[in-house]
Amino acid sequence: MVRFERTINMPEKILESFNVKHLSILDEKGDDDESLMPSLSDTDIKIMYELLVLSRTFDHQALNLQREGRIGSYAPILGQEASQIGSAFALEKTDWIFPSFREIGVYITMGYPLHMLFQYWSGDERGVKTPEELNIFPVCVPVGTQVPHAAGAAMAIKYKNERKAVAAYFGDGGTSEGDFHEGMNMAGVFKLPVVFICQNNHWAISVPREKQTASKTIAQKAFAYGFEGIQVDGNDIFAVYKATKDALDKAKKGDGPTLIECFTYRMSDHTTSDDASRYRFKEELEAWKPKDPILRLKLFMEKKGLWTEQYQKEVEGRAKEAVDEAVKKEEAIEHPEPKDMFTFTREKLSPRQMRQIREL
Repeated sequence: MVRFERTINMPEKILESFNVKHLSILDEKGDDDESLMPSLSDTDIKIMYELLVLSRTFDHQALNLQREGRIGSYAPILGQEASQIGSAFALEKTDWIFPSFREIGVYITMGYPLHMLFQYWSGDERGVKTPEELNIFPVCVPVGTQVPHAAGAAMAIKYKNERKAVAAYFGDGGTSEGDFHEGMNMAGVFKLPVVFICQNNHWAISVPREKQTASKTIAQKAFAYGFEGIQVDGNDIFAVYKATKDALDKAKKGDGPTLIECFTYRMSDHTTSDDASRYRFKEELEAWKPKDPILRLKLFMEKKGLWTEQYQKEVEGRAKEAVDEAVKKEEAIEHPEPKDMFTFTREKLSPRQMRQIREL
């Protein structure tokens, strides 16, 4: 017996569609799109530039100190300064910040004491005992674990009906962690006032971005969780600032989260324990040098009459003086008691910890 089945062709319906926008305002030649320029005074722009220079000066000194054995392992930010200063410049002191381990520029922009940053990287955890006037959490070394923490803080803000927002920073490698997806999902479901800022620097240690995800962009991951994602030129400080400011304003109005993908590049090694020359081509590095965020802003300021050789010398001089003073202040601090690494871990120390203290 032959059985015949009739196939009914059901019309397909588009249930959802999305577009990923890319925002760029300032190009490599220092020319800007005036129609997109955020509202920034000449003074604001100068402060931004000075923060960029200060952050790079700090970064350079930290590398030197590590090579001299005066601090421990350090995660450089060379090339990523605009992603950090541009986004942090949009934050208010009342907002909450959850960094990873490569946000020196964010700390500096928010006014974190420089000597305490050197203190942390020297191995003294007292360096991340955040000053009372700042709402920035300690350095988070485990990859991605700060993302659900940020979502939780945003939930608390929503419960308390406060006009505040949360910023969570992470790298492209962090988007491969389960914590990223859990935090994003929670933020989308509860429409939380949080801005996720991914510094896509193309490398998670030696793993290239294309090995992290098959998605064409990281920004598009937001749409799966029911909110907006946008990619910005991460070396364009104006684009980063505008995208972050817009996202923060939206969050504070109760319109939910945003994922910002800062498309940038890690010009240095992953950390001082890494050698990037072993896994990436020199040509790739050279291609990104003209995109330098500080050079780009300098060219813009020069065209606007905001930059001169004398101004540059003064900015560099002040930055060097501030960093040198911070190093002196940090190195004058009395070293912590070695037993302190155990003392504050639990209310009551375990027998094993007591034995380790005696051995120490």
